Amino acid sequence: MADDRVGWVLDVLAFQSTSCTTSGSPLYGRILEGVADDVRADGVSADLLLDDPGDPLASALPLRFLGAVHRIVLEGRAPELAAFYPSVGGVDDGDPVPVFLTTLRRHRDELRRRVEDGVQTNEVGRSAVLVGGYAAVAQRTSLPLRVLELGASAGLNLRWDAYAYDTGRVVAGDPDSPVRFEGVWEGTPPDLPARIEVASRRGCDRSPIDPTSDDGRLRLMSYVWPDQALRLQRLAAAIEIARRVPAEVVREDADRFVAQELGEPVEGVATVVAHSIVAQYLDADARDRLTDTIEAAGGRASDRAPLAWLRMEPSTKERAELRLTTWPRRRERPLATCGYHGSPIWWEGAG
Repeated sequence: MADDRVGWVLDVLAFQSTSCTTSGSPLYGRILEGVADDVRADGVSADLLLDDPGDPLASALPLRFLGAVHRIVLEGRAPELAAFYPSVGGVDDGDPVPVFLTTLRRHRDELRRRVEDGVQTNEVGRSAVLVGGYAAVAQRTSLPLRVLELGASAGLNLRWDAYAYDTGRVVAGDPDSPVRFEGVWEGTPPDLPARIEVASRRGCDRSPIDPTSDDGRLRLMSYVWPDQALRLQRLAAAIEIARRVPAEVVREDADRFVAQELGEPVEGVATVVAHSIVAQYLDADARDRLTDTIEAAGGRASDRAPLAWLRMEPSTKERAELRLTTWPRRRERPLATCGYHGSPIWWEGAG
């Protein structure tokens, strides 16, 4: 294996290890340190990671790898490693790396297949960021929202209005929701109305998941970091909400889906194209087509058929940015910065 490929993968493992540690997952931070050492020693981790042909950062190779192992733990097939994973009741705070590497060797063939699966985090915490953008569109247009989400995975963030957002001034959304956000804003929170009307919701994904199925639930859980209990609790609650709040997610590429949905303006609603941590998974041509299609549709927007583009995407190594573009009379501005999983949120406002 070429030295430049080894160095590239090691750099990404180091970046992801630091990111996990600073984002509240010391378990994954330590495991990835051990994986990097194993790659240098040409161990089983090298066998599983170095043959992957894509960009290891853009394709989230370390997270795909960790998710594949977590699934085996969740299925009860790695009891020694489970002792270190709080997601299944593990409490061992020793060094998980030796047992992790043993698990890799025992399940090498399966992991080689599963590491090819795309990341399907569908992080519910991002709704706490996106809701401020939806509120800004609703308040600006005084129209119900037609929500179109790209890379929607299981569609859990399409149900954002079924969650509760306690800003300290108001509880927006469903005040009785089992998915509740409070204390996630640093400083002044967004100005949220008690209720935002959603006229319709639809999403797309290259590999959509049914969150109400056993396999879908397991796949979603496998991509949540096992020592982050709040994220796991929110995911479980959001899956229960998905059983009663319908949301269609079709199997389609983002640029093709947008071209189909934005062919003609729809009057009487504010159409919002939304996505969170999706752009990195699109190639350059697809990103260009997506942008061109949205901009062209913006040129056809009117006060009776406004269009908004709401996106939460990386801005630095530590933070993502929430940005909103609206039409007619094109206007673009940043709304917030936030953690990659949503909180903490530094709200800047609609301006």
